[in-house]
Amino acid sequence: MADVGCIRFVLDGETVELESVDPTRTVLQYLREDRNLCGTKEGCAEGDCGACTVVLIEPGARDAELNVRAVNACIQFLATLDGKELVTVEGLCRPGEPLHPVQQAMVEAHGSQCGFCTPGFVMSLFALYKTQTEPSRTAIDDALAGNLCRCTGYRPIVEAAKRMYELNGSGWLGTAGSAGGSEHRYRQLKSLEHDDDIALGDGQRRFFAPASSESLAALLDAHPQATLLAGGTDVGLWVTKQYRDLDPVIYLGRIRELKEVAATDDGLSIGAAASMTDVVPALLEHYPGLDELFRRWASPPIRNAATLVGNIANGSPIGDSMPALMAAGTELVLRSREGRRRIAMEDFYLGYQEKDLKPGEFVERVIVSLPAAGSLLRSYKISKRFDQDITAVCLGASVRVENNRLFDVRLAYGGMAATVSRARGAETALEGQPLEAASFDAAMDAVEADFTPLSDMRASADYRRVVSRNLLRRLFLDITAFETGAKPAGVYAYGRTG
Repeated sequence: MADVGCIRFVLDGETVELESVDPTRTVLQYLREDRNLCGTKEGCAEGDCGACTVVLIEPGARDAELNVRAVNACIQFLATLDGKELVTVEGLCRPGEPLHPVQQAMVEAHGSQCGFCTPGFVMSLFALYKTQTEPSRTAIDDALAGNLCRCTGYRPIVEAAKRMYELNGSGWLGTAGSAGGSEHRYRQLKSLEHDDDIALGDGQRRFFAPASSESLAALLDAHPQATLLAGGTDVGLWVTKQYRDLDPVIYLGRIRELKEVAATDDGLSIGAAASMTDVVPALLEHYPGLDELFRRWASPPIRNAATLVGNIANGSPIGDSMPALMAAGTELVLRSREGRRRIAMEDFYLGYQEKDLKPGEFVERVIVSLPAAGSLLRSYKISKRFDQDITAVCLGASVRVENNRLFDVRLAYGGMAATVSRARGAETALEGQPLEAASFDAAMDAVEADFTPLSDMRASADYRRVVSRNLLRRLFLDITAFETGAKPAGVYAYGRTG
């Protein structure tokens, strides 16, 4: 297999080919500084404010299908665009043409004041416009969760989201509904596809984008110090905030088998390059109790880029996904040039930012165990804000109820130690016990001996101790409601239920 020394992508309908590419140059920098497309703004440079939102289009799994997704240009690396189309706010209408329905709706609803955030809102609404025809108010709110406005307020922008479907548009960009109807765009993107590895750089630093797991393993064996890049929602901040010099960078996003999400005899197999947007529906099919957790997991532009395996492999003690997945009995498949090995998720974390990874080894996929009959999986996240905030304390809990007794109890906490960890004492206190308040009272006492939390900017140690106890009480109420068929005990902020 040959190495290709360039990337090719489509920018607002025009095919672009680049050979010399800075491996960590962001899409935002390229648009503003190289192409003079300054509608895309820089606000936070960390994927939080949405001012830089653009849309990426890729061929979908089915013939003539296109995936249309909003992402943050400020932390998306330019070299990852190979084979994709990038749509900017300038691409929605040409000079002299009528405004796109999304833009016209923003004008009519008075959805812009200072205007700095407006292009980002327009692009998030454009992604919604292309993927849903009659979104609910909740769907509109979720689509805009990654965009911040500090002067207009959100009511007129929500009104624009409703109004845009009433306006007529022309051409592919102006047509509501599924993006899969654009045969020309699909053929254009399919013509860019190839099965060769990509190797390029800027003369000083190197960027690799292998096309297979075998090539990835060989590259990592040759460059064990390399930075692995999947969604870039964390690695991007290493560059924009920490100014780290990464060399080389190995990108996983071109490896088809690593994008797969499939139910197997072992459980739900999730590849290292599968985005959260693709992973969440599969997880919720088996574990609907995790709906609120993933609704609050970052914003749509972050979920469209971020990968579940990246969240796990990063190993943050406050990562949102790990407590629930650890409670579910998730295993990791580690791959190197020598072969594969499989370990339990709780054995992967050795200490703060320390993982059981040998040189040249990477997390190829995770296997999430499917629920047993009578089992219940819940996750409760406590943070200062409902949306887009980092965990103070998070509990993932899996319990099987049989004859009104508790079995197979697995409790995992985030935010309570240097790693996401099992609460072994609390588990023991509940195992085999009757489903009653006294059992959970004993577990609440036991969990205090399981952890010695720290105080930081998110929460004090005392607060974390109280919350860790209270979440067990909440679990009891949820299990009781589930077993009796009553209304779920967990009624959350903004009227959402688990």
